Amino acid sequence: MTGPDPATTLRGVTGLLGPAEIRELAARLDVNPTKKLGQNFVHDPNTVRRIVTAAGLTPDDVALEVGPGLGSLTLALLPAAAHLHAVEIDPVLAGALPQTAAVHAGPDAARLTVHRADALRITAAELADPPPTALVANLPYNVAVPVVLHLLAELPSLRHGLVMVQKEVADRLVAGPGSKVYGIPSVKLAWYARSRAAGRVPPNVFWPVPNVDSGLVAFTRREPPRHDVPRRAVFAVVDAAFAQRRKTLRAALAGWAGGPDRAAAALTAAGVDPGARGESLTVEQFAAIAASAPTPAPVAQ
Repeated sequence: MTGPDPATTLRGVTGLLGPAEIRELAARLDVNPTKKLGQNFVHDPNTVRRIVTAAGLTPDDVALEVGPGLGSLTLALLPAAAHLHAVEIDPVLAGALPQTAAVHAGPDAARLTVHRADALRITAAELADPPPTALVANLPYNVAVPVVLHLLAELPSLRHGLVMVQKEVADRLVAGPGSKVYGIPSVKLAWYARSRAAGRVPPNVFWPVPNVDSGLVAFTRREPPRHDVPRRAVFAVVDAAFAQRRKTLRAALAGWAGGPDRAAAALTAAGVDPGARGESLTVEQFAAIAASAPTPAPVAQ
């Protein structure tokens, strides 16, 4: 025996989802949030309105949402953008989202395309009709940084975005050189975009309630610092520099360069003190180091 049709049961409940609607929909779908997928569903309409406002969408923007879950943010995004791509890895949630939009969003539901996919593996070809220009998402805590970096690399059409992540992750993403939390996420995001903190979100707007605050990070795409060196080459230097944070760059980059003396030579050529540490460098300096990479030593015959 099948359950009642959600469209029939929820008819008359329009607009954004509050705590009662979230729990009713979850119960109807037999959905229990899992830590494995980093699922914490927003149930506060004011919070999703705030996110959409802070995202600064224009009527021409094509929004991309990752991890829409039960659809709280989705419903707030639909009237604000020309189209919305929602990427959801959970098959039950992905299957239910179009119906939720149809019930709550009215004609705006026609703007929604749901992709049952892993955001870490989705390609530009899958999101090409039409290509996204803005990322707006409540990202699962456990994959937030790799998702943002993958999408910026894969989708050159992305011009700006606003993501909600764990507050600690937000701080790392927007940190500048010299900060205690400046590291790999900070530098790699800076390669693609200018970023800034856009506010704090308390735990009580989520179900289940996480044990940490969340933070909003806004970013705007920019040109890479240099075009004469591949991104992968720059990121290899960044990874090596922060793998051993307490070491000087001369020592930390020894493996990358083929020895400490070769690392020192590359650093000097890039105008960087070999005695400096990675947390003091800008993304432009990391790019300069990559551009000064030593040529491989000749192989003995």
